[in-house]
Amino acid sequence: MRSTARILATAAAAALALTACSSSDGPAAEAPNGDRSEITIAAVSGWDDVVASSVLWQSVLNEQGYDVSVEYVDIATAFVGLSAGDYDLYLGSWLPQTHGEYIEEYGDDLEEIGVWNDQAQNTIAVNADAPVDSLAELAENAAAFDNRIVGIEAGAGITRLTEEAVIPGYGLEDMEFVTSSTPAMLAELQGAIDAGENIAVTLWQPHWIYSELDLKNLEDPDSALGEAESITMFSRTGFADDAPVARGWLADFEMDLHQLAGLQSALQPGAETGEYDDLIAGWIDENRAWVDGLTA
Repeated sequence: MRSTARILATAAAAALALTACSSSDGPAAEAPNGDRSEITIAAVSGWDDVVASSVLWQSVLNEQGYDVSVEYVDIATAFVGLSAGDYDLYLGSWLPQTHGEYIEEYGDDLEEIGVWNDQAQNTIAVNADAPVDSLAELAENAAAFDNRIVGIEAGAGITRLTEEAVIPGYGLEDMEFVTSSTPAMLAELQGAIDAGENIAVTLWQPHWIYSELDLKNLEDPDSALGEAESITMFSRTGFADDAPVARGWLADFEMDLHQLAGLQSALQPGAETGEYDDLIAGWIDENRAWVDGLTA
């Protein structure tokens, strides 16, 4: 199990925006296959499925002769920047519910590349020995959780779903819904479990924390958080014309929950520093045949 110190260090460091910007000066160079070589991927620091897929494709495309940077921003900035052409790619749109409002607002200025995982799920998670198994039981047991639900960023889709559907749908208005950041939520989750206390948090799968802590997802009989979602990749308008070969590879990309969980775990130590190069290189070496197939 990851130590409390590791979780707390991850929480503190991952809250910082770690930015690697590509240069826009002068004409864009070409990759060996004729595509525009410079590609910028927007990602959200602390959102592990987004970080994992972004770091993976940064390495894969760099191997193919591209010059790829990952810029860490908040979720709203990712969609605004993508729609304005400031970024080329965002790989982590959860649809139809979690990020549906962003697509409604900015979708006319984006191009959908494809779905790479259709098993994603939002949830309210608790410690495995908590005295409830369902969201329908949470209101009458709120005191056992200090009358709190711990959330993540205010702009996150799961935050909106919790505020608009879960809380009114299950009569949880008397519970405090705390929003802060993903790292802060994970730190509180680790701290409560270490102390033997009950805690309820907004969470999602896939996420590496399920391999570290003994958790259970509360049943959602009214489907307030929706069914399984599709992790969808979008590009700025015109990316397909500028980099048709890279877009074709991205459109064919698929990754199941088992593979993604392994990649997330392999990259997790880098969350403390934002340095993933050695970690992703090691994972790619261990999965070389599969990775080579991404650009075959």
